[in-house]
Amino acid sequence: MYDVIGSRASRAFRVLWLAEEMGIQYTHLAVASGSPEALAANPSGKIPALRDGEAVLTDSTAIMTYLADKHGQFTHAPGTVARARQDALTHQILDEIDGTLWTAARHSFVLPEERRVPAVKDSLKWEYARNIARLSDALAGPFLQGETMTIADILLAHCLIWAGKAGFSDPGEKLNAYLGMMSGRPACQRASALS
Repeated sequence: MYDVIGSRASRAFRVLWLAEEMGIQYTHLAVASGSPEALAANPSGKIPALRDGEAVLTDSTAIMTYLADKHGQFTHAPGTVARARQDALTHQILDEIDGTLWTAARHSFVLPEERRVPAVKDSLKWEYARNIARLSDALAGPFLQGETMTIADILLAHCLIWAGKAGFSDPGEKLNAYLGMMSGRPACQRASALS
């Protein structure tokens, strides 16, 4: 059994969603970044973390990749063209969407107030709109790579939810339909209901 460490209102949601999709047993420690439990799992205090026996893994994407590879679900086989394309999409989402949202969050409430540059958010919103349009054009449907849902889909859907809450631009009809389909999945609903 796994321990998923981190509150649902963080990138831990991605790991919780994947665990629910996979039907694997886990214990959820709904703790905040910097809490004693988070610090015990990760010296930086960042969440999420995953405890698998004696091993502790950090970073939501690394954890999702580990679980998907270990259980052979929501991923393409390593060494295949489909996996390389999945990894390219994952890195594109992390770089162009997640990174933009995280930078905006840092300049909104994460950094000490004297270190924030609120004016950067307009530029980030422009960049997000440009990048999300490119991803929308690439959406094969119903999932990013056609008929197969992968961890890249969970990553993108979580970023779309985050962007909506953060006041970023509407992603357009195609991605709104995609997000509706993804967020309507029973596993996403179960993860959303966790404390």
